Amino acid sequence: MPQTVKGVVVRAKDAPLEIVDIVVPDPGPGEAVVDILTCGVCHTDLHYVHGGVGDDFPYLLGHEATGVVSATGEGVTEVEVGQRVILNWRAVCGQCRACAKGQPQYCFNTHNAEQKMTLTDGTELSPALGIGAFAEKTLVAAGQCTPVRDDVDAAAVGLLGCGIMAGVGAAINTAQVQRGESVAVIGCGGVGVAAIQGARLAGATTIIAVDIDQTKVDQALRLGATHGVNSREEDAVEAIRALTGGFGADVVIEAIGRPETYEQAFYARDLAGRVVLVGVPTPGMRLDLPLDDVFGRGGSLKSSWYGDCLPSRDFPMLVEQYRLGRLDLDAFVSERIGLADIDEAFVKMSKGQVLRSVVEVAK
Repeated sequence: MPQTVKGVVVRAKDAPLEIVDIVVPDPGPGEAVVDILTCGVCHTDLHYVHGGVGDDFPYLLGHEATGVVSATGEGVTEVEVGQRVILNWRAVCGQCRACAKGQPQYCFNTHNAEQKMTLTDGTELSPALGIGAFAEKTLVAAGQCTPVRDDVDAAAVGLLGCGIMAGVGAAINTAQVQRGESVAVIGCGGVGVAAIQGARLAGATTIIAVDIDQTKVDQALRLGATHGVNSREEDAVEAIRALTGGFGADVVIEAIGRPETYEQAFYARDLAGRVVLVGVPTPGMRLDLPLDDVFGRGGSLKSSWYGDCLPSRDFPMLVEQYRLGRLDLDAFVSERIGLADIDEAFVKMSKGQVLRSVVEVAK
């Protein structure tokens, strides 16, 4: 039977968050109901509140989550009831042209649950990124569930569900950082620091953290960067070149999503170097670069969407790196909060006071 549980909803653009009763239906074919354990507070959720993702209000917020599968629908083979899972927003179809080419990490037809969760009056909810995990339970496509071991901190590994995977994947999957290479990361919020951790995991020997906030630079130095640059006080391009023998970095990862910082990334790389954009631009932003410079500098300019990850491949691997002490996910958990504390967590996030606040829905 459908279940009524508590969830965090925003009913209109910039409206107050509300903890309300929501109705979670029994899972249909290919679907699963997941009892939420933890959910990180991500910038994307705030974009939903501000109407920056769409206008399909009301939204059920939250997406960076771990949980336990409590029910599955017909035909589900990916997971079993009782399994601990990390939720993802890339349930691959297995049939589109990307999947057919053996590149499911670029699946062009990812999907979510067919049924809708609702308010108690029947109003359909739009779950954030097809997940909606600021709730006691949620309904997802079974392919959005990646089984992981249950002897690790749910709050830490759940962050792989979005921001941490985006950053680590930008370094490992998109940039394909190699042992001994130099990497610069512009923007040292959660995604940028995750990219620094990814570069370290891949074997980079020079890892340069760049930000206008010295506190963030210092934090990045504690979490894997070998050098720090306060770009409010010195020219980022010249500083990166000075730290790489005058040549520029092999890889520059832009983790902000602004034209001016992307231009810094473009000119701070070595000839034939790689630029990776993982920061999310505001719609309408434009970039102006001399085409002869694009040609003359060679290399590659890439965008990284969700760290070009394949959750079934990357989540378990990164959980093992965490267990082995090679990936410090614990450092990203700045605080553990309840559903009622999400508003305050958004404020702290916007001020750069936390890497991640994590809602503990069930302990």
